[in-house]
Amino acid sequence: MFQQWFPFFPDPLEGGPVRISIIVRSVLLPALVLVLFCSCSEPVAEDSFPRLTGDYFGQVPPGTEPELFAPGLISSGLIDRDLVMTPDGNEIYFTISTPGYAISTIVETHRVDDVWSKPEVASFCTNPAWTAGEPSISPDGQKFYFISNRPDNTGEEPDDSNIWAMDRVGDGWGEPYNLGAPINTDAQEFYPSTTSDGTLYFTRADPQTRVHNIYRSRFVDGAYAEPELLPEEINAGRGRFHSFVAPDESYVIVPVAGLEDSRGGVDYYICFRDESDKWSAPINMGDGVNSSSMNEWSMFVTHDSKYMFFMSSRLAVMEDSPPNDYQGLIDNFHSPQNGNPDIYWINAGFIEDLRAEASAATEGQEDSHE
Repeated sequence: MFQQWFPFFPDPLEGGPVRISIIVRSVLLPALVLVLFCSCSEPVAEDSFPRLTGDYFGQVPPGTEPELFAPGLISSGLIDRDLVMTPDGNEIYFTISTPGYAISTIVETHRVDDVWSKPEVASFCTNPAWTAGEPSISPDGQKFYFISNRPDNTGEEPDDSNIWAMDRVGDGWGEPYNLGAPINTDAQEFYPSTTSDGTLYFTRADPQTRVHNIYRSRFVDGAYAEPELLPEEINAGRGRFHSFVAPDESYVIVPVAGLEDSRGGVDYYICFRDESDKWSAPINMGDGVNSSSMNEWSMFVTHDSKYMFFMSSRLAVMEDSPPNDYQGLIDNFHSPQNGNPDIYWINAGFIEDLRAEASAATEGQEDSHE
């Protein structure tokens, strides 16, 4: 099932990225991109797009149970994931892909005078020859990171995914630039996430073993230091990738495959960091965000720490048009919760409960050694 994945998204069980063919990228993409961005699932006509105001794209905030985010508007029925927001909450970016990841790009929506715009392909991602995804915004809102296989700054065409960045310029973003060494290498790099002091967390795929690991690079004197492989608490299980780090670096959320308490496939785990840079054992984040889905490997906690957004594939039976007949199947395909990944959100208060659980476990281990 993973052989047709967009090359930036790893096989969670075998630990390796899968490339799309040159033919698909250079010949079919220009045609397919018209299908994605002109008829994207059930399109919303410009004059019928709802007037959305208020925080979080005008959606009613969830409680302790996960809710589908903006069904039919952001959670579209295609592959929707990687949602992030600027610290002021006025800009939302997310990745949207066609089945099989034949096309993947970043979509944006902005709030101006308290009214949200209709989501559109981001201005820096309009070339269909190159894929882009996994947006991330620094805690101060001044830098935007993403991954792409576009030509690097020298004009050469890389054959793997690299981490790119843009700097804030006025109300927009400057030109994208490749972060270069020591972050980007001949291996594949994925899923950037940064702390308030500029430390960069990211995934790197070993080109020989195809195993993905989480690395950290400190930002010192205006440059990234040589990345360090993070310990086994974070690089747990038989597959792990796409970590999200808290702005204060007090915790990291990591999608992991292969741990004993997994709900199935890949689950979200959290590790807490103490003042001595020691990490707690990974804690399963529970049934609110984890399920038997194989597609739970992208998350974001809002800058105010109120909500967690995450990717998951969850099926819903359509009451008005059940998918056991032809029209029902068609309706289901053009709706979220059809088996493709959607974006969910949940009140993030449970993270503090998990922190207390990790602290109690650490204290118990210390007591047992006395």
